[in-house]
Amino acid sequence: MDSKEQQFTSLILEHKSIIYMVCYMFTGDKDEIDDLSQDILVKLWKGYDSFAGRSDIKTWIYRVSLNHCIDAGAKKKRRGEKVPLTTDIDVASGADDKAMQTRLLYSRINSLGLVDRGIILLWLEGLSYDEIADIVGMTAGNISVRLMRIKEQLKQKSNK
Repeated sequence: MDSKEQQFTSLILEHKSIIYMVCYMFTGDKDEIDDLSQDILVKLWKGYDSFAGRSDIKTWIYRVSLNHCIDAGAKKKRRGEKVPLTTDIDVASGADDKAMQTRLLYSRINSLGLVDRGIILLWLEGLSYDEIADIVGMTAGNISVRLMRIKEQLKQKSNK
């Protein structure tokens, strides 16, 4: 394995949780998460040489992951929803209150628009408004307003 491959492998191992979490927020289906993750890895590999370092590597990975999942979600909507033949155990499975609340939160988040899902995911991951703005290509002020609206939508969904 050459130096470039070693650097890329190390980078992916360090940040694989970002890719998985973004994919999980866009689908709960394990096979689809795996497919999305693989596609993202290919995109990251193809773009690795052209990454200029103008932003943090973590920001670049988030951006590629989110953009791919948003695009895949839009294509899926145009094709129509598939009905899964099997269901896998998801990350938030369990009978305790915390697991139920987590599943409910993910369900509410999944009812949001694709871009809003990405924004709330990044916020829940603890990124600053500036970091989120860099990733999604908006201003920090716009992110602030969008988050306020997203939180309000989620709150309204919890009152139903």
